Amino acid sequence: MNKRIPFATLLLFTTSMLFAQSDKITGSIVKEANQNSQLENLAHELLDVVGPRLVGSPQMKQANDWAVRKYADWGIVAKNEKWGEWAGWERGITHIDLTSPRLRTLEGTQLAWSPSTNGKTINAEAIILPEITDSIAFSKWLPSVKGKIVLISMNQLSGRPEKNWEEYATKDLFNKYKTEKEQFHKSWSIAMRKSGFNGKTLSIALENAGASAIIINNWSEGFGVDKIFGANTTKVPTLNLSLEDYGLVYRLALNGNKPMLKIQSESKKLGMVPTFNTIAEIKGKEKPNEYVMLSAHFDSWDGSSGATDNGSGTIMMMEAMRILKKFYPNPKRTILVGHWGSEEQGLNGSGAFVADHPEVVKNLQALFNQDNGTGRVNNINGQGFAKSKDYITRWLSAVPDTIKNQITTTFPGAPSSGGSDFASFVAAGALGYSLSSTSWDYGVYTWHTNRDSYDKLVFDEIRSNVILAAIMVYMACEDPERTSNEKSIDLPINEETGKPMAWPEQRKVIRKGGI
Repeated sequence: MNKRIPFATLLLFTTSMLFAQSDKITGSIVKEANQNSQLENLAHELLDVVGPRLVGSPQMKQANDWAVRKYADWGIVAKNEKWGEWAGWERGITHIDLTSPRLRTLEGTQLAWSPSTNGKTINAEAIILPEITDSIAFSKWLPSVKGKIVLISMNQLSGRPEKNWEEYATKDLFNKYKTEKEQFHKSWSIAMRKSGFNGKTLSIALENAGASAIIINNWSEGFGVDKIFGANTTKVPTLNLSLEDYGLVYRLALNGNKPMLKIQSESKKLGMVPTFNTIAEIKGKEKPNEYVMLSAHFDSWDGSSGATDNGSGTIMMMEAMRILKKFYPNPKRTILVGHWGSEEQGLNGSGAFVADHPEVVKNLQALFNQDNGTGRVNNINGQGFAKSKDYITRWLSAVPDTIKNQITTTFPGAPSSGGSDFASFVAAGALGYSLSSTSWDYGVYTWHTNRDSYDKLVFDEIRSNVILAAIMVYMACEDPERTSNEKSIDLPINEETGKPMAWPEQRKVIRKGGI
């Protein structure tokens, strides 16, 4: 006997079933993330064993292959997708010693893409830049650098972070220090302009004049921490000395003690090498041609192991995918994760994916990117999309209160023109969201520095981020409503122009770089 069930009753029953299913899956995500976390193992394998992931280096390709194998172990389809080529370079040992007027092994390293000493050892006097009065006088001085090691950075007034001065100095002494520091930096900038060179062209001019090596200090304003970027020289090595040792050698040269340095700096140029994004996929069952994405850049600078920039984001997204595959193996929409190459040189990997996959960009339900350190997510910006509030608020509703109550949301927000890979999608009109996190002194101590290592990770906070990302993906996949990429007409005012912000343009992707 057939009985008709009233529509309202059927709807209530169906909704109750959906809520029950949702509660079961979100509960499983939370339990798995907290009780069976793989984050520490992933961090060890990526950061300790593989290490830093400079674009064009063997370690970058090693990381790509490691991720593909890891996904395969979890039953997730993954591949390395070529997007371009980069100048290949492999780091070797760096050893720097002060040999006169006393002995000391110095703390320092060669910069990325630095030329090698070719198996030889440099033994030479270290000198500093002269007092610069004008470009003519400076050009006359240049020939005197032949056979010398030249220090080209400003010697810092103090090696103590400003926060340390503020905490311990009297108010008058702190203000005096700040004034002197400002004047010191201003005088240095003026002197550099008078030389007729900037940081890049000066290094090239010095090596062309016969300098044996270039030494810099790129202090990051924290105890024992320096930014480590790339070399500008093509014939002689460029090295970064720690602030403490740079200051020692600088003062010896300044006071006529003629410091002698011994340098061995090995590296290999590998020609142009292919570069890849690693893409993993859990295929959707009902709407396979609509996509929800996780996103984090895979590459790093190589002053340390690239833990918080962006090893933390990488392992977070891998762990979220592992958990989703375990408890949500048949998503309504296709789940993708992009581990991008060459973010550090201008969002090249993600930009290439956007250009190469218009079908994903056109049918993207949402993308969630994490990139700025090891801390818990505390902000989500609507990126200027008119209806972001509707979706984000709905998806966040399933996230545990202990996590979502820490998050500030801004709607409609403003579209980002850079910063990280979600911006590549936003510029193309696709809903890319940044899961921005608390600082943990990221800007000073770990962002692009020689201290961005495994020990700086705060795993409990990354675990919370895994739960957030996995649940947001699940909710976005299950949402019966297709998201809208309608742009808000109420964008913030650009302070420079006094007019509403313009939507960012897509960046030109560098497909052949480092040359």
